[in-house]
Amino acid sequence: MSRALCPRCQRPVRACLCQWIRPTPNEAALLILQHPSEVSQAKNSAGLLSLSLARCETHVGEQWPEHELQALLDPNRQPLLLYPDTDDLPAPGLDTESATAPRQWQLIVLDGTWRKSRKMLYLNPLLQRLPRLALTDTPASRYRIRRARKPGQLSTLEASCYALAHLEGGRVAYSALLEAFDGFNEQHLAFRPSQP
Repeated sequence: MSRALCPRCQRPVRACLCQWIRPTPNEAALLILQHPSEVSQAKNSAGLLSLSLARCETHVGEQWPEHELQALLDPNRQPLLLYPDTDDLPAPGLDTESATAPRQWQLIVLDGTWRKSRKMLYLNPLLQRLPRLALTDTPASRYRIRRARKPGQLSTLEASCYALAHLEGGRVAYSALLEAFDGFNEQHLAFRPSQP
């Protein structure tokens, strides 16, 4: 027998995340390219992010034909991939400080484990050609329900909020959404069996 799903967030009612949704009027657009393995992950933060942000689209896949991926890019915005530079696939540079209007950006985020997001980058040459934004000096991760393999690794929600705040020059407040993310973590930690 299948579990009842919340009609809004499509999560099992027991794990519904609607109480953590914080409507946020982001100015830069966000495009989430989500690995298929993340779709059914209850701990995936992209669902909360997409339900909270005013300008956010999510598309599921690992590899897209170039014309399909190109169609997801907004022709009226400058695409920018949120991903660190890699030695084997250096990214073209872009001076994000020269942007005059936050609405001119479309931030592309790969939602998956580091291994899977790296594979997505390799499988999609168009993504490799996009200029990149790498986060530096971010606060420690609040993501307590998944382990980071290295210091500085953040959830999709955290990384997106910090990157959007950078592109928007702090014009939009993401603190309420980040605080709600703490509650999202607490909800999932409560499902874990207590230690003796």
